[in-house]
Amino acid sequence: MEFIATSGNLHLEEVVAALIATGLITQDGGQCVRDAALRSVEECHPLELIASLGLPGCAGEGRLTLDVLTDWLADWCGLERVHIDPLRVDVSRITAIMSLSYARRYGILCLDASADEIVVATMQPFDVSWLESLQEFAERSVRRVVASPAQIKKYSERFYSLTASVVGAGAAIAPMADDAVPAHVLQIGDGDGFTADDQHVIKLVEWLLQFAFEQRASDIHLEPRLPEGRIRFRVDGILHPVYRLPDAVMTSMVSRLKILARMDVTERRRPQVGRIKTLSANSAAVELRLSSMPTALGEKLVVRIFDASLMMQSFDQLGLAGRDLTRWRRILNIGQGLVLVTGPTGSGKTTTLYSSLKYLAATAVNLSTIEDPIEMLIDDFNQSQINTAIDFGFAEAIRALMRQDPDIIMVGEIRDAETAHMAIQAALTGHLVLSTLHTQDAPSAISRLVDLEVSLHLLRATLVGVVAQRLIRILCKDCRVVVDDSNRAAADALGIDLNDRRSPLYRAVGCHKCRHTGYLGRTAVYEIMPLSQSLLALVIDPLNVQAIRAVAVDEGMRMLREAGVSAAEAGSSSLDEVLRVTAELT
Repeated sequence: MEFIATSGNLHLEEVVAALIATGLITQDGGQCVRDAALRSVEECHPLELIASLGLPGCAGEGRLTLDVLTDWLADWCGLERVHIDPLRVDVSRITAIMSLSYARRYGILCLDASADEIVVATMQPFDVSWLESLQEFAERSVRRVVASPAQIKKYSERFYSLTASVVGAGAAIAPMADDAVPAHVLQIGDGDGFTADDQHVIKLVEWLLQFAFEQRASDIHLEPRLPEGRIRFRVDGILHPVYRLPDAVMTSMVSRLKILARMDVTERRRPQVGRIKTLSANSAAVELRLSSMPTALGEKLVVRIFDASLMMQSFDQLGLAGRDLTRWRRILNIGQGLVLVTGPTGSGKTTTLYSSLKYLAATAVNLSTIEDPIEMLIDDFNQSQINTAIDFGFAEAIRALMRQDPDIIMVGEIRDAETAHMAIQAALTGHLVLSTLHTQDAPSAISRLVDLEVSLHLLRATLVGVVAQRLIRILCKDCRVVVDDSNRAAADALGIDLNDRRSPLYRAVGCHKCRHTGYLGRTAVYEIMPLSQSLLALVIDPLNVQAIRAVAVDEGMRMLREAGVSAAEAGSSSLDEVLRVTAELT
């Protein structure tokens, strides 16, 4: 570019001049920016002011968003442009490089620190007055990159606030620690609340939950390690490291969460479960299910996040469409019998069940569920939770529910022979019973029920449909590219000829929007098997699951791998992802 900026902080007039000189805005647009600056009462970065106006760019550039302007600034100064991903930043390490006041003064933020180099994001790329002193202090070279002013401000406050809370919590806990594994217990007072020192732990827990909601995490793992505990988030089915913090602080955070979930904070030798109902940043209702487990290094806690908007999705949002949707609705509308949803843990069975129950719910219907635990409280359902401590298990709950005049019953899971028999009896007496099983595919559900000592003639009389499912990751549309020879092995494994394609297949690449994973979000693929008369005729001794599968396919059942391939052919997922998710189905 011909326009050369002066050294030091960016000034609005020189930014406007540079934008005009490079053809990004017109003279009229530049005057609009100057007029806005005169009216502005708050001091902000020049790019933020320009972005707030929503000006159209020249030559088809679209609106001048902050991202577009930051890209332009990086190009202007000749530095790399980065998007800050908080899950890829070692907060404790980078905040030790410089103070918050120093970072604010120069509009910079350290993003990474290795033994040889420090990576520093700047919103003032022409100001290098801090560079030499930082290199001398850190005794390492400094690589400058450009980031959005909004991101630098946001994460500067967040990272340093988090570090301050961890340090404050550690200082409050340190006098109470002993030579054993630290175990600071937050006390519930008689209305006086927590002490001032405990507020650090409260703030850390609030940060943890809001950060998890913001990052679309489905699970939070708080894992004891020595000398530091580890926090990880599961996002789109994959675990990401988030933060490491002193073990004593980790123990305090676990205690705080247990208190909120009304768990026994003094009991660390036995597993416990609890739940918290809260709101996300956008005021959406969120249920948190907590599960603690004693380990060799202390108590591990997993927080599963249930967003009501995700749990109660429409069939289209679930990924059910076309022929599969028609088959599933036909099964649900039969009105009586046993309907099963199968798949491994974490395959989305509960979401499918809840969405199906929502579809069936009506004021004229008594819809009751028996769960362990209740995943999400729904107004349309009568929900009961089993309690094995008082001998109130699934079988006992079904037996009691049969006296409650039910129309539709959802049993959270068929785990044993007694529960299987009670579910069958409920289906025999004219009720629609929905439940889950852990099997690899739909036909295997029949053999699993036989293993649970359900007689074949009862299965023929009650079983009306089975759906098996898996969750596959959705390709990021901002970075996916058409497959090449590197995907030939996956294509061959799935029976796809890459040389005979009318529509393109895509593979994952990775960008800042998808955290360089190549995927953003998940959807389900289904294998739906209505029990036709032809299939019921095969439910005989000896049971031949292969024969049942073959007839089901002849009658239109699309197998899970085939459904995954269809998703790849539609451009929503990749061949590698389909192969990964369906690897056990070969």
